[in-house]
Amino acid sequence: MRAQAHGSSTLPRGTMTLFDSIILGIIEGLTEFLPISSTAHLVLASKLLHLRTSDFLKSFEISIQLGAIASIVFLYWKTLILKWDLNAKIITAFVPTAIIGLIFYKLVKNVLLENYLISVYALFFGGIALVVFELLHQEKESDTKELTDISYKQAVAIGLFQSISIIPGVSRAAATILGGMLMGMKRKTIVEFSFLLAIPTMVGAISLDLIKSADTFSQTDFIYLGTGFLVSFIMAIVSVKFLLKFVQNHRLTSFGIYRIMLALTFLFLLG
Repeated sequence: MRAQAHGSSTLPRGTMTLFDSIILGIIEGLTEFLPISSTAHLVLASKLLHLRTSDFLKSFEISIQLGAIASIVFLYWKTLILKWDLNAKIITAFVPTAIIGLIFYKLVKNVLLENYLISVYALFFGGIALVVFELLHQEKESDTKELTDISYKQAVAIGLFQSISIIPGVSRAAATILGGMLMGMKRKTIVEFSFLLAIPTMVGAISLDLIKSADTFSQTDFIYLGTGFLVSFIMAIVSVKFLLKFVQNHRLTSFGIYRIMLALTFLFLLG
């Protein structure tokens, strides 16, 4: 039985506290939509906080992403209501990820999330991929500029790229953004599409996990989940607005370098 946190000074090492849920909520909100992998950051932060690996911790790391997703609904509700054709393309892109996610759900939760080195190496090689891609890629005038001009073929391809991110550390944002640019989309366009695609993708993943795990959560666990949700929601709004401004004048190379340096730092500290 999982030990419960009640603010006691004898709290066993590895048990989550309210402070931990706030820290993880901040990290989730800031990193969910950046191409640096929120999952890797949460896994590695949990390691630094000495949180014991448990079913609840893994569910917490998945579930607080709902706060980040809520920020996209908050910021893009008009687009979602008015542009039904775009919604159809978002669902089209979601389908490949949904199928692959269902097939490999147990592998991800019970194997890949258990080994933090998988996240570290995915951070490292994903960073190299970002740097190399940006060195070679040049946007064209003919690249898709408007969200409504995205084709169903592009949507399916983006969904397939997104499915790679079931590997912790790959980054859903990085996979979809690079995939979109490879399919002939402007940076800002694919960044916004990546935001919107996160809604069905993450709600699907979160719902699947909560259905399987919610009956094992205690009242304290739900308090931590709620705290992480609220903090993540606020920080994600800040992160989304930052990225939209950033990609208008900058490449993604700096994110790739950051990933490489972070991975090397964690290999040194935790290796």
